[in-house]
Amino acid sequence: MSADNNSIQYPKEPPKEIAKKELFEKRPKDPGLWNIHDPAIYHDETSGNYYIYRTRGAAHRSKDMIHWERMGKIVTPPKEATDWTGSDDVWAPDIVKVGNEYRLYCSNSSWGVRQSCIFLAVADSAEGPFEPRGIVLKTTEDKENSSETNAIDANIITDVATGEMYMIYGSFWGGVRAIKLDTETGLAAEEGLGTCLARRPVWTSGAIEGPYMVYNPDTEYYYLFVSYGSLKSDYNIRVGRSKSILGPFVDFNGRELTDMTDEDNSVGQMVFCGYNWNDGTAYMGPGHNSVLHDTDDRWYLVCHIREKNFTGTPEPSTMQIRRIYWTREGWPVVSPEPYSGEVEQEISKEVLEGRYERINLISALPQGIQTAVPMKIEHENDYYECCSIQGTWHYENNTITISYGPNEDIAHVTAVWDHEKNQPTIAMCGMSKKGIPFWAKKVE
Repeated sequence: MSADNNSIQYPKEPPKEIAKKELFEKRPKDPGLWNIHDPAIYHDETSGNYYIYRTRGAAHRSKDMIHWERMGKIVTPPKEATDWTGSDDVWAPDIVKVGNEYRLYCSNSSWGVRQSCIFLAVADSAEGPFEPRGIVLKTTEDKENSSETNAIDANIITDVATGEMYMIYGSFWGGVRAIKLDTETGLAAEEGLGTCLARRPVWTSGAIEGPYMVYNPDTEYYYLFVSYGSLKSDYNIRVGRSKSILGPFVDFNGRELTDMTDEDNSVGQMVFCGYNWNDGTAYMGPGHNSVLHDTDDRWYLVCHIREKNFTGTPEPSTMQIRRIYWTREGWPVVSPEPYSGEVEQEISKEVLEGRYERINLISALPQGIQTAVPMKIEHENDYYECCSIQGTWHYENNTITISYGPNEDIAHVTAVWDHEKNQPTIAMCGMSKKGIPFWAKKVE
């Protein structure tokens, strides 16, 4: 690095992953993060461990969210579920603790159909094993009475004002919905499919799934994260916010996530999409995320993602964890690099000078991969440059404000591990005043 600072605590090099090709040839002894799909993260204060619950009903354990240990299968669907769906698959578990009881909500379904159900399994430990308690919700593929949405992808949220619990769920066709739960049993407390919170036009295949809702006490908003598109290609993560669990959820521009007049794929605040730095691996399709608000008040986004492969051949998923930072307007932005143990610290202005790469996370039609462009920060006259754009910058309290013409970008500055160049560096994540998220990382 051309402008290093010995006082900065850079993250250390993360553990190496097993090459993905081994997954197609043989089962590796330590497959690392590969083949983790639909990850739901949970920090168990009783054990102090972090857990990932994933599709196939398996779990992973960690002390630091960097080194993960596979625990194997922890839940199987009950007969009532498999009789309904004809499948023994377990998809997208999500966990919540109520009193001393750990409740795992699991989907049981088959690819591309809505003959599905969500069942509840319980345990007295975050590690299970989880014993089925009952079916929370069923949907049907019956041609004469087909359900409007699909009973998969459960996520549990509690109303901070009333203590009422809701299950957020759904995918495709009729969109994402919320139904009220019985707090005592964890099962459904109302009939029907519940309230629609987000959906997409038919010409987009109605492609929305993987909902995850959190409450931020600092902004006093509920945030609904959803995945748009196909997990095999153009998956991307959007978010809307509301003062109520039942919505309406709106994006940065005030458009509701139920807006079916979305002509250009712009509804929903972009959080994460496919990307390509100038070095290293290009990635496509980040999606089906979960969010952790940890006990130290730090926030993390967890999702599965794939290496770029638009050939139609199978591509295994891997898991990424990234820090979430919040803009002054109360919108989440994610770190430019996967989490490697970043430390909150003051970073001096002098360290910022240098050459960068920048990626704007733009909503597109179709939603492809966003590619890095050159960017430069200079101390002389606080000069900023990005391609042919020229402007100035101001820095204070780990926040950089970049001004050029009528535009202004504001970003958080942090030390990260550059996974593409295999070195520590300085990075920025923020948003333009028009609501476009962006990343930048120092490369020289």
